[in-house]
Parts: sequence; structure tokens; C-alpha cells
Amino acid sequence: MPDIPVGAQIFDLVFHPNRPVVLTGLLTGHVKAFGYDEQGNHEAKFSVRPSKKSCRTLAMSADGAQLWAAGKAKAIHTLDVGSGEVVETRAGAHDAPINRMKRLTSNLLASGDDDGVIKLWDPRKPDAVRKYTQHFDFISDFLWLEDKKQLVATSGDGTLSVMDVRSKKMEPIAQSEDQEDELLSILAIKGGQKIVVGTQLGILSIFNRKSGWGDCVDRIPGHPQSIDALCAIPSHYPNAHSTILTGSSDGLLRAVQLLPTKLLGVVADHGEFPIERIAVDMDGEGRWVGSAGHEEVLKLTDLKEVFEDDEKDSDAEDGSDALDAEAAADDGSDGEGTDEPETRKAGPSSSALAEHAETSDEGEDEGEPQEDSDDEGAEDRRKRKRKPEKDPLNVMKRKKGRNELVAEPAFFADL
Repeated sequence: MPDIPVGAQIFDLVFHPNRPVVLTGLLTGHVKAFGYDEQGNHEAKFSVRPSKKSCRTLAMSADGAQLWAAGKAKAIHTLDVGSGEVVETRAGAHDAPINRMKRLTSNLLASGDDDGVIKLWDPRKPDAVRKYTQHFDFISDFLWLEDKKQLVATSGDGTLSVMDVRSKKMEPIAQSEDQEDELLSILAIKGGQKIVVGTQLGILSIFNRKSGWGDCVDRIPGHPQSIDALCAIPSHYPNAHSTILTGSSDGLLRAVQLLPTKLLGVVADHGEFPIERIAVDMDGEGRWVGSAGHEEVLKLTDLKEVFEDDEKDSDAEDGSDALDAEAAADDGSDGEGTDEPETRKAGPSSSALAEHAETSDEGEDEGEPQEDSDDEGAEDRRKRKRKPEKDPLNVMKRKKGRNELVAEPAFFADL
């Protein structure tokens, strides 16, 4: 789809949960809405300016009827999405510019400011329901854990905190140790059991909820610059529970599979402009992913072109393997003559180097001339075992440590 020009730098974007409409918050203070279709056409729906100061963050109600906008003016504005008009303004909602908001439930909204203050709001009430002050630097992102009714916040002070919204206490139930790096983005994977945090140094920190929130259990390097935004892919794609989209300051929107770690590809390229916000339409289950940097345009990228092409390639490879097996059966081979290394059973955790070695060895065996046609010679060849090649990187039989991930070497080279 062609880029959608918005006329100013985009700070945040949200999609309507069930309509092809995207809304953007701009540096100029405007909130602009655009409609789009699958043919790549787009049109402006409305443009409103609740404040002359920048609009940094947006949040939308579950039904898409209301939009909350906030930013440098320290106020929270409520907009009617249908008419594009401001229906309510909470002036002075925070004492510092508001950097991030997230809708938690139908009657609960969270906001975080540049001083690390977090407030919970009931849209039906004028004042904040609760206030948290455990952080001392800007709030960068929120994660809502529906099963425990917990809100997780990341901060520029290098820690994340967990708040139980059902508790009346004004303090978190858990807070991590200082990670010695700014925490910029957060996302749940593996059905919510593991939490991924993007950092300023380009490292993905993995937290395990069963192990507590004190410290991360894994650290995945590879991104050359900060990871400012994280997003999940639609659940109908393969390995969606462990595949994420990462937006980095180097201008690349990547698809990355975690545990095991593998770079699936680059989804969008913003050039020299950093990517600060990404989102998938239709409540995270749609076709288009929107990404925003500093170049005053909104990019919409078709996820089908990224993931369904990979599926076709994978199916083609599987079909080729099946044809090879069928051809071998027609030749009368019972398969005993091929000595396959044990690393083939390791599945996606095996390294690319090991897989390449297997492919080369198998190709050599299949290409050997059959000079001796007597039964005794053929039986000897079946029983003869090929000596496995020495693995220079020791990736085939080396045991994995407790907190260690097995990643393909090509993953870091591509980054």
C-alpha cells in the first residue's frame, strides 16, 4: 500500500478494532484519521487539534467509539471517533507531559508521564482512581495481563513494575532490579508466560512469569540499535505465539522468531528514520501492519506477503522432500544406507551450519555411482557407517546452558 502522508511527525497510531480506519497522533497536536482498503486506496476521515502541543499517545475503547489522546499539554482528551469531535478534556491530568496510555478494561485507562508517575482512570469519573510513583523516569510502555488483572509498566529508569489493579495499595506488587539499560517496549509471548522487553542497547530481555519479576532469564542481542516498539503478529500464522515484530532506531521493521531465535525477514524499511510505533489492524488479527517513524508518513505493510510467502516456500520444500522419498522408494531403496546425523531430530533449534552439512552429505551419498551390483556388496554398503564430520563450532552436540538460547549464526549477521 502507498504511504499515507500525514503532514507531520507521528508520535502514536491506533487502528479501529473492527473497521479499516487508522488514527494518528502528531507532533503538531493534531489527531488525524484515515480510511483504507485492500486495493491500496486511502482517504482522510477527520482531523482535529485538541491541543497546540504535541499529541504523544493514543488509546481506543474496545468498541472503537471513543479515542483518548494525551501528550505534552498534560491533559487527556476524549474524542468521539464517529464525529471526530472532542467531547471531554481532563486538564492537568498529570504534572508532567504524558508519554503513554493504554486501555485496560471497559472502565479503566492507564497513563504514564515523563516523571514516572502512573495513574489509573475511570472514564466515568473526573479524577484518577489510583496513582503510582515507584518510577523516577519516563514511562515508555504498558502491558496488560488479563488473567491476573495486572498492569506491567516499563520505564527509562531501567526497571519494570507490576501493579495489581484490584488492590487498593498505592505500590506495585513487584518491581525488577535495575537492568542497567532503558526499557522501551514490552510484549507477551508464549501465551503470556514469557515477557519480551526491548531496550536502548538493542537487546531483547526475556522475563519468565514463573521465575518472578526480579530479573530477566534470557538476553537476546542482535539488533544494532534501540528497540523502540514491539508488536505481536496475527494468531492464525504459524508460530504466532513466539514470533514478534520489532521496530528499531535503524529504521527496519523486522519479523523475529524467539526461542529458538531466528530472523524471519525485514517487513518494512523506513530508511534513516527510526521506528517508534507499530500496530496490526483489526484488533491485532488483520492483514496490515502500520509503522511510524519521523518521516511524516504512515506505512501500511501487507503481512500476507511476508508470512504466506514463507509458508509457500516451506510447503514447497516439504513437497520436494516427499518426492525425493518417493523416488528413493521406487528405486528399491529401504533407506538403511543413509546415515543421518542426530542433529536432524533437533528441529528448529539446529544451526544452519549443521543443516547445510547434512544436506551436502546426503547429496554426496545419493550421487555415488552404483558400480557393484551384487547383493553382498550392496549389503556391506548399507551396514557401513559414515564417520560424522567434525563440527568446528561445536553446535551439534554442545549442551545448552540453563539460560542460554541456541540461535542461528545467520540471525546476527543479517541484523
